[in-house]
Amino acid sequence: MGQPVIIQIENIYYPILATVGIPANLVTIVILSRGSCGLSNCITRYLVAMASGDLLILIFAIILYEIQDAYFPHSSLSYTPICRINIVFLLASYDFSIWLTVAFTFDRFIAICCQKLRTKYCTEKTAAVVVAVVCFFSALENIPFYFAVEPREIIDNEPWSCHMKSSFYTLPIWVAFLWLENILTPFLPFLLILTLNALTIRHIVLANRVRRGLRGNKDGENHNDPEMENRRRSMILLLAISGSFILLWMVSFIFYIYVQFADTQLLDANYNDPFTIMEQSGYMLRSLSSCTNTFIYAASQSKFRDELKNMIIRLLAPITCLFK
Repeated sequence: MGQPVIIQIENIYYPILATVGIPANLVTIVILSRGSCGLSNCITRYLVAMASGDLLILIFAIILYEIQDAYFPHSSLSYTPICRINIVFLLASYDFSIWLTVAFTFDRFIAICCQKLRTKYCTEKTAAVVVAVVCFFSALENIPFYFAVEPREIIDNEPWSCHMKSSFYTLPIWVAFLWLENILTPFLPFLLILTLNALTIRHIVLANRVRRGLRGNKDGENHNDPEMENRRRSMILLLAISGSFILLWMVSFIFYIYVQFADTQLLDANYNDPFTIMEQSGYMLRSLSSCTNTFIYAASQSKFRDELKNMIIRLLAPITCLFK
């Protein structure tokens, strides 16, 4: 009997995602690290860290988990101790990426709405500390998952593959941990991003009204107002990044809500079941968020586009010389 349709789609989708996403994030890291995109050092630090987090997702979640499981199911990576470690890194990578999005959103909220704190908080040093703290706690939070999985099968007295222990869904301490994990990811990030974005947009709209009033709202003058233009660019970048995150995580978010009120017996891996299809679709969409930021930068930042064009020209230069 052939594989379920959703599995066939995944087996094509994930290799394409890795093929596009890994070069995209590497290029983003290189371009942003040069500091030639007209962004502050603080913003650059966050964006480089976010691209690095997305790259980790593509490595641990897509290549070493999804692609490995689909195309190399009996490789050494399926050995249970290695599988356990990969699961920890996989989940930590998602948490790192999610909470960096929250940290960036909060940084832009402070920069735009809290002028007194801006000079103290929105610095490269603070951004570096925040990134390090997010990285540390993302790893620490997911260590318990190493002990929550067990071998899926025993072959020649060796443990292979991984799946969650049955006690993970019934033992009170694991149930409490799962609730805490679901609150921290994705419920709290969703709430924080939506709230901070709403407050930021409200502040920008009110500030622009006041500024237009003070300037007499003369025809064409708004177009030459550098302060309003900076706010507009900041708002576009912020909403594009956090908005794409929310949209691509929405299906998983809805599924997490469903899980809290559903009988766990309904969540067995039946790939023809609508809820399992919803779960797998959510995984595919949230994985897509690991390579969208590069295209957001290219669409919203003219200097990033220029740097990207120059990099492509330099890479193609040796090839074009061969045809001359």
